[in-house]
Amino acid sequence: MSQPVDEWLADLGSAKPTPGGGAAAALMVATGAALVEMVTNLTIGKPRYAEHEPLMLRARDEAAALRVQAQTLAADDERAFNAVIAAYQLPRDDPGRSAAIQSATAEAAGPPLNTAALAAAVIRLASDILPGANVNVLSDVSVAASAASAALASAAVNVEVNLAALRDRDLAKVLGEELAGYLLAADEADTIVSRVRMSLTR
Repeated sequence: MSQPVDEWLADLGSAKPTPGGGAAAALMVATGAALVEMVTNLTIGKPRYAEHEPLMLRARDEAAALRVQAQTLAADDERAFNAVIAAYQLPRDDPGRSAAIQSATAEAAGPPLNTAALAAAVIRLASDILPGANVNVLSDVSVAASAASAALASAAVNVEVNLAALRDRDLAKVLGEELAGYLLAADEADTIVSRVRMSLTR
C-alpha cells in the first residue's frame, strides 16, 4: 500500500513469484475505481449537471470504497500465492503436504474472485454515471470501464487456474458459478466504451 509505484512495477517485472497477475488485476480495479471518482469529482458542483449530483455523490463514495478494497486485495493475492508456494515446498514425504496444497489452492481462489466482484462493481458504476457525467471527461469513464474489464478477465483466469487444481469439485463448481455471474459485466463494459467512442465522433 505504501510502496512507490516504480518499485512495485520493478518487483512485478522481476523473477520474484510475487507480485504477479492477481495483484496486477487488483490494481487495475483500483485504477478504474479511481477514474470513476475523478469523473464524479469533476461533475459535482457544476450547475450544468446539478440534476445528476445525488447520483454522482453516491458513486464517488462507492468508488472510493472500491478503490481501497482493491488495493487491499493486491496484497491479499500476494499472501495467498506465497502460501501456495510454501505448501508445494513441503517435503514430498510429508503426509500433510497434499492437504496443505489443496487448502492453500482453495484459499488462493478467494482474492481473484473478490477482484472479479469489485471489477464488476466498478463497471456498474461507470455505466451509472455515464449519462450524467461531465462531457469533458467522458473518455475517462471509458478508460475506467476498460481497466475494470481487463481486471475482470485477468481475475477470471486466476480463479480458474486455482479451480482446475482443486480436487473438491463441488467447491470448484460453486466458485465457478459465482465467477460466471461477475463475468456478465464484461458486455456492459464493452457497451460503455462503444457509447463513449460514438459520442466522440459526432
